[in-house]
Amino acid sequence: MNKEKKMNKSIIVTGGAGFIGSHVVRLLVNKYPDYNIINLDKLTYAGNLENLRDVESMPNYVFEKADITDEARIRSIFEKYSPDGVIHLAAESHVDRSISNPLEFVRTNVLGTVILLNAARDYWKDDYDRHRFYHVSTDEVYGSLGETGLFTEDTPYDPRSPYSASKAASDHFVRAYGNTYGMDVVISNCSNNYGSHQFPEKLIPLFILNIKEKRPLPVYGDGRQTRDWLWVNDHARAIDLIYHRGKSGETYNVGGFNEWQNIDLIRSLCRIMDEKLGREEGESEKLLTYVKDRAGHDRRYAIDASKIKEELGWTPSITFEEGLEKTVDWYLENEAWLNNVTSGEYQNYYQQQYENR
Repeated sequence: MNKEKKMNKSIIVTGGAGFIGSHVVRLLVNKYPDYNIINLDKLTYAGNLENLRDVESMPNYVFEKADITDEARIRSIFEKYSPDGVIHLAAESHVDRSISNPLEFVRTNVLGTVILLNAARDYWKDDYDRHRFYHVSTDEVYGSLGETGLFTEDTPYDPRSPYSASKAASDHFVRAYGNTYGMDVVISNCSNNYGSHQFPEKLIPLFILNIKEKRPLPVYGDGRQTRDWLWVNDHARAIDLIYHRGKSGETYNVGGFNEWQNIDLIRSLCRIMDEKLGREEGESEKLLTYVKDRAGHDRRYAIDASKIKEELGWTPSITFEEGLEKTVDWYLENEAWLNNVTSGEYQNYYQQQYENR
């Protein structure tokens, strides 16, 4: 008998080798030894099996290399593992890349989601009540806030970039399949995540790497864009709760109750890095380099996470300052991981996005 048939429950996690996905997979594998966790990932530049080296030999973990836009492959994986649920995180996710290549974001984030939904609909059609499709989305679908106010689950969608537009479209498809076919679907929209294993195109790992190497720190515009930051381990905990206890058809906003302007976050990061690297105070701040603002750059995001707190009892487990220090420590202690992911492709992309501005 195949090992997946011995388990009480099977869950497909798409994008499980990526930043957030690997933390979700690790949590599920360790917390639920009687679950079979199938990590489905295409292994693009942001997907890295080294992220899961610590669980790859666990008896309840399986990896399947697959593209969610490959319909035949997706259906064969459903046939092979008879999943009870899907936690869908696979997505193109970097705004700058979406501006350069919008069609790739439509293909992966919209078409890929619909292909997954179709496979789930057809495979589960005789028993939707026992199967759940959980779509993990972003707060960027709501657009941009002014100086006050928070995104709630009822905030109208107003995406401002090709990335957020593609995620908004996939959200709508998930809700439509719930309403049209009676599938058990849930959605969560989360604020900016930070933590270990994040590909260094994102702000925090990028700046840790640049400070370490004494390279310029590219700050978009005036640096006053405001984001709500959440430690990725706390997001993984929220995903676990929503999958198991969230109400069918509902949306849950997940946030850190933790707003920071980019420039203030960067300066805090500089101070931590100076201390960790034994540099003079203020040395890393000299690397700040203001560059032309990103097209369609949203000014402020902020999440009202009171619904998940009240219904499911979830709150962040650590402060941003604690999480940021843990994150810096991880990147400084894992130079081999960082060196492996900063490939030639990444270096070319970095030069195009920042050094030519």
